[in-house]
Amino acid sequence: MQTDVDPRNLIGRKAFDRNGAKIGTVDEVYLDDATGVPEWAAIRTGLFSRDAFVPLEPSELVEGTLRIPFERSLIRDAPDFGVGRHLSPEQELQLYHHYGLDISAPDDPVPPKDRDFGKIARPPSDDT
Repeated sequence: MQTDVDPRNLIGRKAFDRNGAKIGTVDEVYLDDATGVPEWAAIRTGLFSRDAFVPLEPSELVEGTLRIPFERSLIRDAPDFGVGRHLSPEQELQLYHHYGLDISAPDDPVPPKDRDFGKIARPPSDDT
């Protein structure tokens, strides 16, 4: 994903799957605790539905919408951890496995098991 995009600006944007089917709206963005890089988005999948976690790394911001390169059914079947809480390393591993993503980066000096993941990016406050 574009690294120059403020993760707080993703909140409220529409999200679509690889085929252009609407998934929902970005509810929250989770940052890697070690790097501060946006890593996951929680997508509100419907009025009475839960949030589905999606990886931001292979996703793209296109014309103001989040394009996620996975099928809608896979996204809706993602593990449900609730939102508003810190994602544990175990929960993140479950998500990586669900999406079939490799979590080991060749240049990563910190082994994945020692990383702390999932800080939430909050939208800008109206106090400014």
